[in-house]
Amino acid sequence: MKHVYGWLLLTPAAILLVGFTHYPAAATLVDSFFSTGTAIRPSRFIGFGNYALLAEDPIFWKVLGNNLWFALGTIPTSIALAILMAVWVNDRLPARALVRMAYFTPTVLPMIAVANIWLFFYTPQIGLVDQFRALFGAPSHNWLGDPGTVLACLMVMVIWKEAGFFMIFYLAALQSLPPELEEAAKIEGASRWHFFRRVMFPLLMPTTLFVLVNATINSFKLVDHLFILTKGGPDNASSLLLYYIYQVAFSFFDTAYASTLTVVLLALLAGLALVQFHLVEKRVHYR
Repeated sequence: MKHVYGWLLLTPAAILLVGFTHYPAAATLVDSFFSTGTAIRPSRFIGFGNYALLAEDPIFWKVLGNNLWFALGTIPTSIALAILMAVWVNDRLPARALVRMAYFTPTVLPMIAVANIWLFFYTPQIGLVDQFRALFGAPSHNWLGDPGTVLACLMVMVIWKEAGFFMIFYLAALQSLPPELEEAAKIEGASRWHFFRRVMFPLLMPTTLFVLVNATINSFKLVDHLFILTKGGPDNASSLLLYYIYQVAFSFFDTAYASTLTVVLLALLAGLALVQFHLVEKRVHYR
């Protein structure tokens, strides 16, 4: 009877998990082996035809490269800033609650609002960035219209929004550390940097693993900001993988090819997660 009661408790969550996670993933995998059907031409099985088309798609490789550079630029920077902010606001500094709130505020802002704020920053001539540069005699620059700067501009915006969110996890982890560790380190004459590197950071590795996986997922699911800021331009210089999937599915109405791209995205995220667990888990110390 206890087993039946347990399964009854699990059933609602299991239905939601299967209906909104497992079934869509399986259906997407199946659709990637078919062509896109129309009213006069039904879909047909084409095997790995979509994957062969993907391998020859120059836009896909450009978007994938953009996304990898975007991940490399945002993930380590966001985590490093989150740790730095958490260590700082964990100390007894004046107006500590206000500083914490200021760091966390970008996290609670809607994504569309964040995009509009940074659109004002990056607007040529009248934007805040160009207004500041004008004080030093620098010329105006189209930050979001230049292929050389648009991706970096997106990175800055995402780091600004995500660092405060990751800070909360590190702050909670820091407050759970025994204060005796720092006291013992001071008695032994260890510097603050030595204490952080040898004691504090190793104990933060479980949190770092959690944040790292979430930061990786976030770096591959950016869509909202691109709608407002660049729409993937100029010349796909700021287009990321999930936004390209959206374009293929809802602008070009090629759902089969979009399913293929989605399968590749899921496989890429799964592979990155496995690598992260394999490399970072060895350094995780649970208390």
